[in-house]
Amino acid sequence: MSEPSIRAELGMRAEKLDGADELAAKRAEFVLDDVVYLDGNSLGALPAAVPGRVEDVVRRQWGELRIRSWTEGGWWTAPERIGDRIAPLVGAAAGQIVVGDSTSVNVFKAVVGAVRLARHGDAARDEIVVDATTFPTDGYIAESAARMTGCTLRPVTPAEVPGVLGKRTAAVLLNHVDYRTGRLHDLPALTAAVHEAGAYVVWDLCHSAGALQVGLDAHGVDLAVGCTYKYLNGGPGSPAYLYVRRELQDRFDSPLPGWNSHAEPFGMRPDFAPAPGALRGRVGTPDILSMLALEAALDVWDGVSVEAVRAKSLALTDFFLRCVGEYVPEGRVESLTPVAHAERGSQVALRCEDAGDVMKRLIERGVVGDFRAPDVLRFGFTPLYVGFADVERAARVLGEVLA
Repeated sequence: MSEPSIRAELGMRAEKLDGADELAAKRAEFVLDDVVYLDGNSLGALPAAVPGRVEDVVRRQWGELRIRSWTEGGWWTAPERIGDRIAPLVGAAAGQIVVGDSTSVNVFKAVVGAVRLARHGDAARDEIVVDATTFPTDGYIAESAARMTGCTLRPVTPAEVPGVLGKRTAAVLLNHVDYRTGRLHDLPALTAAVHEAGAYVVWDLCHSAGALQVGLDAHGVDLAVGCTYKYLNGGPGSPAYLYVRRELQDRFDSPLPGWNSHAEPFGMRPDFAPAPGALRGRVGTPDILSMLALEAALDVWDGVSVEAVRAKSLALTDFFLRCVGEYVPEGRVESLTPVAHAERGSQVALRCEDAGDVMKRLIERGVVGDFRAPDVLRFGFTPLYVGFADVERAARVLGEVLA
């Protein structure tokens, strides 16, 4: 088939798929221009309702109600209230997620907390296992947590985890989706393996929450953390969250106790008594402006099932790989993302010799992805606002840039 015929066939297929897309109407709830935005795995697009809500927070709640907004505006309860809105998106019941701080801070709380849980009655557990391919910050924090707790750090690939678990293992820190390749790791099986060894698992959900089913409660995950500015569209630097399984909450010993996590936060007592439930994951005063922007952003999830999002995500990435195969000169790129649906997140990573320059040229032509050194092009597919026509256009422009 000639190139014009291929282009016409794929273009018609994209239109047909967009016409049958049950999530297509959600696109109108975002502020989008004429670019194809495939960088939602770094920073989600702006939901249209957020600016007005933030203006209300600044002008009315802060400007007029001022200190009264902590009660009348619901500021004080925002961390757990917003946590309950995130909960169904990651397969958790209410009362187990608190929003606040950064992902990095929450990774620290969770890893040290997991070690303390493991050592409750078993002081011999002195090893932290960490995903060797993890986002660098997770590795840095795991190493620091190991030094602070007197543990040995053992970096291995997720596939190697079951083989290194043992009586010394205290905590295991894993990424649900690899940030570079888009590989989806087997959360149920790895969680079960960690539990079989008597250890506790911490999952980083930054690249999966809002893109696919997680099933924290169903799979008995102990602790989890995640950011909210990628597939949850919370805005740059929006606060992260911490999940503590209900059965562990009364034993969760946070390494960062603060007045906000005290059982009597306004008692100002010199001795610390942890608040009940997920609230003990709080630390200090919440970042209200970004937190309430996140709350407004989560409105786009009303009426949306994670199952529908996952189905569209897989269809989008399948179609993108098909289009890349048709449009891009043979041998010019290599996909690092698994073909199997059970092993794929919501991004496609392509290895390309001159990836940095290629991404600059793509962005100049209205296709926005991102570049990871030394040679990776990353394309993130956010099903709430990315359509099949976007996918076809992105692959076509990529082919033209690489021709």
